Amino acid sequence: MNDLSNYRKSYEKSELLESTIPEDPINLFNRWFHEVEDFGAGGEVNAMTVATIGLDGFPKSRVVLLKKFSEEGFIFYTNYNSEKGKAIAANPHVCLSFFWQEMERQVIIKGIAQKTSENISDGYFDSRPDGSKLGAIVSNQSDVIPSRTFLEENLKKLEKEFEGKPIPRPENWGGFLVTPLEVEFWQGRPNRLHDRIRYSSQTDFSWKIERLSS
Repeated sequence: MNDLSNYRKSYEKSELLESTIPEDPINLFNRWFHEVEDFGAGGEVNAMTVATIGLDGFPKSRVVLLKKFSEEGFIFYTNYNSEKGKAIAANPHVCLSFFWQEMERQVIIKGIAQKTSENISDGYFDSRPDGSKLGAIVSNQSDVIPSRTFLEENLKKLEKEFEGKPIPRPENWGGFLVTPLEVEFWQGRPNRLHDRIRYSSQTDFSWKIERLSS
């Protein structure tokens, strides 16, 4: 067994106080997102973990790239016939999490996922490089395949088929908009007395703000 009990780090880079936060979690998320981006530690600041409940009743998480966020929520794109797509169709309750190690921050978002409009999905798909467009068509995501060669050969066929032609978005590929119901911000602090602030959506469209014990 690998003993990791001595893996420790003191968190001392920042703090999260009620006196400095906005009333809306999206505004705070925007602030944090761009602070991490400006920190310049490299990596993909928009990488997030998306957790769903599968058809077998087990939770499953995977890293996906956030492509847009606004007051309406958080958007990512995927194959609707993938394991995650089928899980969301059966149970739209999802959890998104961001861990920005370089600034000792974490954000956890509970919400409801729904498909974006076809116009939104089309707009993003059209912005992708041709290789990514063809990859979305050739890959029946989460299906069992005989080999990688199977995918590569099918990709070559599609490259010839669509050479010099517009590549349409497949109907089984598009966006999900996650409408947040609860957003928790975590800031690492010394002595494991971390700052945790939770925003909970209210029926009057306001947000209840609470501090949680670390």
